[in-house]
Amino acid sequence: MAFLIAQTLSGHARGAPESFADLADKISPSVVNITTSTNVAQRSGPAPQVPEGSPFEDFFQDFLDRQGPGGQNRPRRSSALGSGFVISEDGFIVTNNHVIDGADEILIEFFDGKELPATLVGTDPNTDIALLKVEADTPLPFVPFGDSDVMRVGDWVVAMGNPLGQGFSVSAGIVSARNRALSGTYDDYLQTDAAINRGNSGGPLFNMDGEVVGVNTAILSPNGGSIGIGFSMASNVVTKVVGQLKEFGETRRGWLGVRIQDVTPDVAEAVGLTPAKGALVTDVPEGPAKEGGLLAGDVITSFDGTEVADVRELVRTVGNTSVGKSVRVVVYREGATQTLKVTLGRREEAEAAVPVVAEGEAPSAPVEKEVLGLTVSVLDDDLREQLELGSSATGLVVKDVDESTEAFTKGMRAGDIITEAGQQKVQDIEGLEARIKDARDAGRKSLLLLVRRAGEPRFVALSVE
Repeated sequence: MAFLIAQTLSGHARGAPESFADLADKISPSVVNITTSTNVAQRSGPAPQVPEGSPFEDFFQDFLDRQGPGGQNRPRRSSALGSGFVISEDGFIVTNNHVIDGADEILIEFFDGKELPATLVGTDPNTDIALLKVEADTPLPFVPFGDSDVMRVGDWVVAMGNPLGQGFSVSAGIVSARNRALSGTYDDYLQTDAAINRGNSGGPLFNMDGEVVGVNTAILSPNGGSIGIGFSMASNVVTKVVGQLKEFGETRRGWLGVRIQDVTPDVAEAVGLTPAKGALVTDVPEGPAKEGGLLAGDVITSFDGTEVADVRELVRTVGNTSVGKSVRVVVYREGATQTLKVTLGRREEAEAAVPVVAEGEAPSAPVEKEVLGLTVSVLDDDLREQLELGSSATGLVVKDVDESTEAFTKGMRAGDIITEAGQQKVQDIEGLEARIKDARDAGRKSLLLLVRRAGEPRFVALSVE
């Protein structure tokens, strides 16, 4: 039985090749070394003082003469090395943004030794991708992109590039993990144990068919050298970015216009959602989402026909959707689902947008009370001034938090502003206590609070048992 199972399992996987030589021969002509040059200004400072008649007087005079008039330091040239690959016969080349960032000159060295200058078409710092262009007399050998979504942990991959300036070096390994995130909003990395070192940045990660499934971008290492943990930006992210850079010279990502956070189990219980997934809307400033009817407290469960598991997935899906497209957004609101239609804006144009705070009703007279481990008070003019809030700001200000309570454990601190409880606005102590009673009467274990700190909103679920 064990033998039959082993046979069955092996039938779904591709065995290790006897050699990678044929693949290396196939892909090598399309991989390039990249050298960049940058003018770096030298710091100017007081000239060294040398006593007259000193044996070092002539030496220092020669040094100052080389620096230029007045002893000012002249700019020096700084160079850097990286890798890239050709994606079309007319000379488009993909690399990392950090390889060419700030470069005055970009020189491409091909596998046959030919060198050509490159111009920058466009960059995307969010995914660390850059698109270059060279002008060649003849069609260039190039490689196609593959589908990174079909790559499985354990699949063979080959990396090629310019590690440590050695040039056109091949290494092989497997996909160690998928869907890795490092620090970017749109991160989707394949992790590999194929050797990747400094200088490999921007080089391709190939599948066994010679298709690019990733762009080698980063390594995890305590000493700067490969320890078998490398990261390649997945090709299905790269192809969308490259397509926009090629067409527009810049990225054009979809923008929904909401602030969101992940749905934790206690938040899901507080709103009656099962299972705990989706993206919880914490704020809806002026923009596409507000025009489409989304509200703070909505849980986005589906976007444009794709189920939303968490915040990261929603951000990536929205960003990959065309600007101006009308999409269906399914939200969970007050125990039921609703489908809204939203026309997406462009994220790049909205990056610096400031949310508009809606004008609220006048608050009740100041009252202070301890509730759920929080000492809260209604906002008055003095508190608004102390907390640097606008005159229209309403809600309950947290004046103290019992460090032995759940509220402190979940990050509540003095100065936080509670603006909603149970997805309803609160402007006085009575309103908060009423929401607590409603949650208990409904058999809920927790109450969802919308809390703002320095203007940033987030939801916190606190136990009411």
